[in-house]
Amino acid sequence: MATRRTTMRSRTGTKLYAVRDESGQFKDIQSYKRAHAADMRHKSKAETAAEQGPMEKKVRKAAKSAVKSVKDTVGGAVAAVRKAAKQALKTASGKQPPKAKAARKAVKKVAKKSRKPAAKKAVKKTAK
Repeated sequence: MATRRTTMRSRTGTKLYAVRDESGQFKDIQSYKRAHAADMRHKSKAETAAEQGPMEKKVRKAAKSAVKSVKDTVGGAVAAVRKAAKQALKTASGKQPPKAKAARKAVKKVAKKSRKPAAKKAVKKTAK
């Protein structure tokens, strides 16, 4: 059963809606402005049935399914791109020597060619 609301005014003059229960006691009091705005936001079943003809229902259904298929396709493409990016990152950062190891190798090559004590010191510094 739909609850009826009684209109009244507060001491300050604000218009109010008072919802009563079966015994006549106040169940809820709302400001008229907020309650009326909430009522206007919602349409009754009779209004929506009168607005929508059979053609409009078909168009809405077709549009809904088109949007869903586009979302599914885009979602699949995004997932494929993410997967490819992860795979590329794994292959690029695979078994490469760390920077320190690469630096030590380069210094050792130079040290072998020159056989100078300064190069050997450099090898020890980079090894630390």
